[in-house]
Amino acid sequence: MRRHVLLTAVATGALLAFSSVALAGPILVKDGSTGAPVRRVQSLLIEQGYLSGTADGICGPATVKAIRSFQSDRGLTVDGICGNGTFRVLNGGKDYEGGQTIRVQATAYTSEDPGNSDHTYTGKKLRRGMMAVDPAVIPLGTHVYVPGYGDAVAEDIGGDIHGHRIDLAFESREEALRFGRRDLDVYLED
Repeated sequence: MRRHVLLTAVATGALLAFSSVALAGPILVKDGSTGAPVRRVQSLLIEQGYLSGTADGICGPATVKAIRSFQSDRGLTVDGICGNGTFRVLNGGKDYEGGQTIRVQATAYTSEDPGNSDHTYTGKKLRRGMMAVDPAVIPLGTHVYVPGYGDAVAEDIGGDIHGHRIDLAFESREEALRFGRRDLDVYLED
């Protein structure tokens, strides 16, 4: 009986912890980001005296500098990027409401791979910053931030790309092999 109660308590705690993580909205504001998340971060930075002007939704040098100053003053890692941790402190302990993140398996490819051409499904010349996706999961044209890779645009599809899987384009076979295969969260940008 005691073991059953303990297991039930552990399972309930795990469910609550998972639920709170799942409900917390992801945010990633970095140099070059645009859209509603940037406007929200800029508004908070303006309210707290770290940024002047208006919240235009474009993260440029002034916004990055303001994020860095805020992070420095609060003892956070100073990288000029407003992710979930920085945002939570900036927003008085509250998570970001909005944005989307998807857990995917990421692989790498080049035009040098056997059977590949140097053009994508959408007719563009293959280059770093493009990715192959399953359009049912990530629509073609979607801008995505991939940790460990950077910004990418869904501009290709592939015969083996199904479900939560992406294939990131690299310039050289060596770079692609170095990236390998990774399970990670990608951020769909507004």
